[in-house]
Amino acid sequence: MIKHIVLFKFKDYSENIKNVEEIKRDLEALKTIIPQLISIKAGINVNPKEAYHLALEVEVKDMTDLEIYATHPEHLKVGKRI
Repeated sequence: MIKHIVLFKFKDYSENIKNVEEIKRDLEALKTIIPQLISIKAGINVNPKEAYHLALEVEVKDMTDLEIYATHPEHLKVGKRI
């Protein structure tokens, strides 16, 4: 099993929290679209002393499935928003 972890830092985070909440929702919705995903979790960091605003954890079976996820059109669509 492969765990793919990404941390995001957004410019003007406090002014765009609704945007970050939508990105979180859209990332988690990929589970219903991309069958290779074993799990996908996103979390918004509430600690203002830390540098990152959003964490993403994805689990897939192998590197082939990770590549499928990474290049899937719906994943790329969310990525453009980020």
